[in-house]
Amino acid sequence: MSEIAAAVDAPADVSLISMDGDTFEVSGIVAHMSELVKSICEENEDDEEKQEIPLPNVKTVVLAKVIEFCKQYQTEKMSEIEKPLRSAVMGEVVQEWYANFVNVEQEILFELILAANYMDIKPLLDLTCATVASMIKGKTPEDIRKTFNITNDFTPEEEAQVREENKWCEEA
Repeated sequence: MSEIAAAVDAPADVSLISMDGDTFEVSGIVAHMSELVKSICEENEDDEEKQEIPLPNVKTVVLAKVIEFCKQYQTEKMSEIEKPLRSAVMGEVVQEWYANFVNVEQEILFELILAANYMDIKPLLDLTCATVASMIKGKTPEDIRKTFNITNDFTPEEEAQVREENKWCEEA
């Protein structure tokens, strides 16, 4: 395909607006990694003016990270994430850039999961969920509670009952 034909087929640039009101100018190719954005653009493709798409569920700092991911993905596609994870070390699961990308505070990681789900960006959702899975892999319930700051609201008797009822899970 010639460069002219590719330019004609390329989606138009869009403005993504975060919950905080900040605007990001993004190429159509990067923006269309989000199925949400893509469908909004397709609904309004007759409009001559540049699309402005509000994303009321995504904070500025998170939207900036989402865009960073999408740009990188256009440059270098992320490796397929094997399930179950072959390692708890993300650098052994995906390329170094992607492993470093998700090496963030837990709060940001969970916000990225919510944004990826809301914006419907499957590779980002896969990466962020795999990161959480790697944080759980091989840990005891007590370790998981510590990692995610979860309080145990079971009495010792209730916990023993749940363990007994689900013994088959641990045997597998």
